[in-house]
Amino acid sequence: MSGVDLADLQTRVEAAADRIRPYVRRTALEFSHGLSEKNEGNVFIKMESEQRTGSFKVRGAFNKCLVLSREKPGTHVTTASSGNHGLACTLAMKTVGLRGTIFLGENVSKTKELALVREGAILRHHGTDCVETENKARQTAREEGIEYISPYNDMEVMTGQGTIGKEILEDLPDVDAVFVPVGGGGLIAGIAAYIKAVKPTAKIVGCQPARSAVMAQSVAAGRILDLPSLDTLSDGTAGGVEEGSITFPICQQCVDDWVLVEEDVIADAIYFMMSDHHKIVEGAAGVAIGAFLQTAQKYHGKSVAIISCGANISIEKLKEIINHRQP
Repeated sequence: MSGVDLADLQTRVEAAADRIRPYVRRTALEFSHGLSEKNEGNVFIKMESEQRTGSFKVRGAFNKCLVLSREKPGTHVTTASSGNHGLACTLAMKTVGLRGTIFLGENVSKTKELALVREGAILRHHGTDCVETENKARQTAREEGIEYISPYNDMEVMTGQGTIGKEILEDLPDVDAVFVPVGGGGLIAGIAAYIKAVKPTAKIVGCQPARSAVMAQSVAAGRILDLPSLDTLSDGTAGGVEEGSITFPICQQCVDDWVLVEEDVIADAIYFMMSDHHKIVEGAAGVAIGAFLQTAQKYHGKSVAIISCGANISIEKLKEIINHRQP
């Protein structure tokens, strides 16, 4: 495993924070009484579920599009998304004057697709796994001579997401552990690189649905694996990891532990956020909260931050979760 230059990534994250500050929200780090009772410590939730477009993805999208608009003003771009990255890129492109096409999987959440349509996004569909969709978008970009924005395998996207880690350390400098949902790794790689550069003693915990744990299994194997993913409430983290992704070596070096979360625990976490915090969160956020619920005693008495990464979930899924948990 090649070494990761954490000092360089710290500098890039700090530059990204300055760049995107006028365009994104500094989200709350909200204390959770209910979760703090589980470990007899202090547990906080980073509310990226209340970010613009309903997810953290807007940070990386703005960082990338702002760089592109400076270097190649008016350029056409393409990207691939399970929904949230597409929403973020659509907003960022409209704001800075870029044009683009969003590739979606055939099994994309209808709630997220409808939101994209309402934002005026140009959509194309391909594949049922995120890697298939990403490969098609990248191929189209090569054939048409336009820019491709990866949802995670991109330095500006990844370091844009890393600004969350910067905010956590500013608001909770004594943090002992950070729980982060993981798909392709853009969010955790950006956060982990920054936090490990500034506070190496803080533990980074990668959280994945048990039904789609490609990154965790790849790290365990020492190489990126091509594995199937099953349907999961955490559609935002589902799917494979692109070969050669810049996020992989950072996950290898900077992620201290991995927790795989079953579907009923993800649903319990979503219900907890509704009942205790009166907040709507999506399945990917439920993965990180559920991972803490599974391992709370391991962090007894510690200060913990959990990334609630998004809120884009359908009413139908919420109804099902509520109906199964009410007496």
